[in-house]
Amino acid sequence: QLRLVESGGDRVPTGGSLKLSCTASGVVLDFHAIGWFRQVPGMGREGVSCIGHSGESTEYLDSMKGRFTISRDNAKNTVYLQMDSLEPEDTAVYYCAAPVHLPPRCPESQYVAWAYWGPGTPVTVSS
Repeated sequence: QLRLVESGGDRVPTGGSLKLSCTASGVVLDFHAIGWFRQVPGMGREGVSCIGHSGESTEYLDSMKGRFTISRDNAKNTVYLQMDSLEPEDTAVYYCAAPVHLPPRCPESQYVAWAYWGPGTPVTVSS
């Protein structure tokens, strides 16, 4: 059974950077796509980005372009989200997940069934 755990969330000032980690256990990640999502309290969860088994990325959030970079280190069974030029609007709890059937490639749309959600890591960007 795949289990995902996020880490790296913190409080940073506007313009700051953070690198989030999503570490897997129970399954070798080499052959599976992993996505990052975020949720502001009281609002729905939105997709940020996804990375396929060979490192190709799919961006779900327009506002992340040029600021966020997704990557993976299969030797560490970990997927990362490097976030630069952070804005107060990026304040949220960030989650990682995998599509429910564990495909090797990312879905073109975030609106598919995702599972194996981690507990999340909070990010706060102060103005």
